[in-house]
Amino acid sequence: MANDSGNKWPALTYESLPWELDDNGVSRSQLRKHHGPYRASIAPEIAELTINLPSEVVSDVDEAGQEIARFDEYLSSAFGEHGGEIAPMSAILLRTESTSSSQIENLRVGARQIALAELGERSSENAQIVTGNVRSMEAALARSQKIDDSTILKMHNALLSSSQPEHAGRWREQQVWIGGSNIGPHLADFVPPSSDRVPSAIADLLEFVDRDDIPVVAQVALAHAQFETIHPFADGNGRTGRALVHAMLTNKGLARRVTVPISAGLLVDTDAYFNALSEYREGNIGAIIAQFTRATLYAVATGRALVVDLSKIRESFNSRVRARRDSATWKIADLLIGQPVLNTAYASRELGISTVAAQRAIDHLEDAGILTRTDKNERRNRVWQSREILNVLDEFAANIRRSKQ
Repeated sequence: MANDSGNKWPALTYESLPWELDDNGVSRSQLRKHHGPYRASIAPEIAELTINLPSEVVSDVDEAGQEIARFDEYLSSAFGEHGGEIAPMSAILLRTESTSSSQIENLRVGARQIALAELGERSSENAQIVTGNVRSMEAALARSQKIDDSTILKMHNALLSSSQPEHAGRWREQQVWIGGSNIGPHLADFVPPSSDRVPSAIADLLEFVDRDDIPVVAQVALAHAQFETIHPFADGNGRTGRALVHAMLTNKGLARRVTVPISAGLLVDTDAYFNALSEYREGNIGAIIAQFTRATLYAVATGRALVVDLSKIRESFNSRVRARRDSATWKIADLLIGQPVLNTAYASRELGISTVAAQRAIDHLEDAGILTRTDKNERRNRVWQSREILNVLDEFAANIRRSKQ
């Protein structure tokens, strides 16, 4: 396929590798289909490739990068002056990104379940998996000052340490493949490089990530596509690869305090996203750069709308609550943006106050109709929620689904 970006980007090459199949419980027909050598891809080295993007592509990716920086500056200036308000807003944007990234992997879960999982309360299995994605994103941002192999391994460990500890934070030691049959790689849609090629391929990718001569959004798109091509882990490659995107955006200085939910933009058209990854492997880098450019602009626009909606809800609390301005009640009201489901233990820990003081503040918010009990028959382990905030978050997810149609 032609490279519509104007670059001579190398396509994958392949090697033939032996395959030994345990024939226990496998039909003769399947044995014939999965017998003998298979073709595994070899990722090209990209660390020193010359990249000459057409002027219109450079203009588009520069605009996307500027929009990320403006969004970050907008939130920092709008909420930074109010002390702690920026932290809850940043937290919910990070969780929105994590949720969207998980939905790309068909892990769908509502805002309330995710908030319960964050509290350590009983929640769905999918919510607990998404919480692992939140931890991975936090690790990516915390270690973004220097992106190396330990950064990627820490991100992956945070992602899977609870759900798949046997794979967490370890390069894969086996062949993996996408599509086809779980019996063998012969009929797969894509077979990543063999496991013994992973460390050197990652080292080459990290050299590419460290460059500063490429427009950032284009560099992020290419690095992500190369990461997904290498597929360095037994599981969790997509989510880790999208967390790497945000480590890079922070490392490059575009996003300093805020996570732009780019995965929400990719989620709008997952077929186009996956097709762009396939085209990248054929030597066409234009499609994946275009996908990330569009996803970024979508993410900034919808992220701004989400912030505005959440801000309106928070502002509405001011006329509904009767409490001293220095009361813990207002501090908990701020916390609700980032954690719309809470208990006294959480409020006490986050604000450094006693559980008695936390309960008094929660009672004020409940009396004002801002919080409601999730289970009024439960005497212990009581949990409260802000239905208004949860509804906004669920509507954000629903709007993405509607955009897909």
